[in-house]
Amino acid sequence: MSVEKNTRPLDEGIVKDFRSRMSYGSYLQLPLLLSAQQPVSQPEHHDELLFIIQHQTTELWLKLVLHELRSAAAWLREDDLGSALKAIARVKHIQTTLTEQWSVLATLTPTEYSQFRGFLGNASGFQSAQYRAVEFILGNKNAKILPVFDADPESRAVLELLLHAPSIYDEFLAYLHRHGYEVPASVLDRDVTRAHQFAPELVPLFKHIYEHAAENWAAYEACEELVDLEDNFQLWRFRHLRTVQRTIGMKTGTGGSSGVSFLQKALELTFFPELFAVRTEIGQ
Repeated sequence: MSVEKNTRPLDEGIVKDFRSRMSYGSYLQLPLLLSAQQPVSQPEHHDELLFIIQHQTTELWLKLVLHELRSAAAWLREDDLGSALKAIARVKHIQTTLTEQWSVLATLTPTEYSQFRGFLGNASGFQSAQYRAVEFILGNKNAKILPVFDADPESRAVLELLLHAPSIYDEFLAYLHRHGYEVPASVLDRDVTRAHQFAPELVPLFKHIYEHAAENWAAYEACEELVDLEDNFQLWRFRHLRTVQRTIGMKTGTGGSSGVSFLQKALELTFFPELFAVRTEIGQ
């Protein structure tokens, strides 16, 4: 069928009356969602809308990341590794989208940002409770961050809960233990309120899994999925750093951090260090 006059006819069955039906807009709460962008610059700066939408969409994706990671942790507790890896695979795709988003914000020039940055006060991505929650569930726990959320009791409560809960790595190691792998007791009984630190006693276990992948395929696949997860997270951190550097240089962050140098230190943080350390040992 050809299209005449560059106008597509509507199918007869298309619903047009939504006075008593749920529509696309009502299902997605679009009036609420699209009214949530409230620039604070006076007069309103053209580029502030970009800045707001960039961060709001990031928070929406982080909400889904948390949803998937919480489910993955629960499935690991239930010994359902397949479902856990499916959730992690989805997170990896979300991470790709989040990382690519930085290229949009990077179109904001230093001059443009400087014209409305002062209106932000101390508001900063450093205060993203969902980002901190993702770090906590992956194992980068830091109780010193909690006071930042004292004015937001609900967010602080979520972070407190995650602080005292096993990370997804803790759950994976417990899964391996239940399935006959020799996970050291020092790792299984660690204080989960602290960030996971490199445990050399874990490396022989992963060396065995990697060097006998065919006989340990499920565990091997899970290890590689976690490696992908950390790689993606580090790429996001790096793109964040570079975007900030090209936009504000070495200025102090609006939230009071040292800015780029503070973000640089985040690149030294790790979630699953033994899964990277084992690569040096394989074949030796």
